[in-house]
Amino acid sequence: MVLSKTASETDVSIHSTFASRYVRNSLPRFEMPENSIPKEAAYQIINDELMLDGNPRLNLASFVTTWMEPECDKLMMESINKNYVDMDEYPVTTELQNRCVNMIARLFNAPLGDGEAAVGVGTVGSSEAIMLAGLAFKRQWQNKRKAQGLPYDKPNIVTGANVQVCWEKFARYFEVELKEVKLREGYYVMDPEKAVEMVDENTICVAAILGSTLTGEFEDVKLLNDLLVEKNKQTGYLNHSIANGTLGIHVDAASGGFIAPFLYPELEWDFRLPLVKSINVSGHKYGLVYAGIGWVVWRTKSDLPDELIFHINYLGADQPTFTLNFSKGSSQVIAQYYQLIRLGFEGYRNVMDNCRENMMVLREGLEKTGRFNIVSKENGVPLVAFSLKDSSRHDEFEVAETLRRFGWIVPAYTMPADAEHVTVLRVVIREDFSRTLAERLVADFEKVLHELDTLPARVHAKMANAKANGVKKTEEETTREVTAYWKKCVETKKTNKNKIC
Repeated sequence: MVLSKTASETDVSIHSTFASRYVRNSLPRFEMPENSIPKEAAYQIINDELMLDGNPRLNLASFVTTWMEPECDKLMMESINKNYVDMDEYPVTTELQNRCVNMIARLFNAPLGDGEAAVGVGTVGSSEAIMLAGLAFKRQWQNKRKAQGLPYDKPNIVTGANVQVCWEKFARYFEVELKEVKLREGYYVMDPEKAVEMVDENTICVAAILGSTLTGEFEDVKLLNDLLVEKNKQTGYLNHSIANGTLGIHVDAASGGFIAPFLYPELEWDFRLPLVKSINVSGHKYGLVYAGIGWVVWRTKSDLPDELIFHINYLGADQPTFTLNFSKGSSQVIAQYYQLIRLGFEGYRNVMDNCRENMMVLREGLEKTGRFNIVSKENGVPLVAFSLKDSSRHDEFEVAETLRRFGWIVPAYTMPADAEHVTVLRVVIREDFSRTLAERLVADFEKVLHELDTLPARVHAKMANAKANGVKKTEEETTREVTAYWKKCVETKKTNKNKIC
């Protein structure tokens, strides 16, 4: 949800250009117009405004799929008027969702017998999937504590400080304490040993990230599993945590779930580990579907409490449902099934191999410039996170801002606690990012750096004045001040943009 802002009082109308062939009067910007307008005019007015959006193919900030085959686009448009929740009316769509759940569960090595159905559900993204998985852990923990006559009002969950904001939402919305393992420079994922130290009898689960959004790195789920097993032997109180007697792990594989099985099949991170109870994955990231689809699967039926499943007799049949919403479109579910059968294991492996090869081209190109330190690792989600070797004159925020003039959208951001003084740029490699684009991006980076080298150092003018006045600061203090300055600049820019839109 975006918190809306109105424009100034002097700019309350939409003025069309070519649409004036059909309509001469301007339209109110924040009120429904009194009269209808021709369909051609409505299309042209909206199309003209959307021209100012960025190009999705050049949006290298996003993990979300921006290209699909025309045949899949056609399937999506043909099913765009189907409400997914009408299971009795659209039984084949429901069947396709069930097939996707079973394919994904088996991809993640769920312990299923012959003919046994997997337990899972399609969601609108990994955020909803994480909410559902978290609720299952919380309810399991509460039920066990109640049965033992123990307090159940202070649940907590252990994560790294690098988790996506949806984990903070889960903690706040569902009243669960979020215990975060802080990061440190050079180590930007959750430390399993520190995570296990934070675990107590009120911990509902430990969340591990397979593909950090900051650097693409996979957290060591196997080490986490082994450490938790050992701690359980030493303390015993972890037996109070969930119904089957051991504290569980949830793997947030939003980015890495469709990468690891194809690029790193020997890596143990999924249901091969006994404490992994649930996994979420984003179909709209490396599942190769447009935005709006995620999946969550559970190890066994016993890991999802029955009381969380609703049975609704709404449109003529019993409909079991475990979601946070009701109505939603069917297109993304159908598109996911298309990709799974169209590509198969071979096709997904080829796509991920290609993404990794293009990532290496970009990584090596940036290294050859001699201007960047590569922060991300070669293994993990195919992305490159990097920082300037010398930010004494210009920093990463300036580089990102100047790069926009070439059409590229590359984010610059600071790391979470306790590594806030580290600033990086990040380029996500998707299926539609080719080797040619990688080479062109490196060339544009060099142009940007050359241009910035010829300009005065705007950011550090304030620092120079402070130095002239005898104020001496450490390198870390200077970096933090520069970062704060640019954050303020970015926020001011956003605010001003909202005022005139």
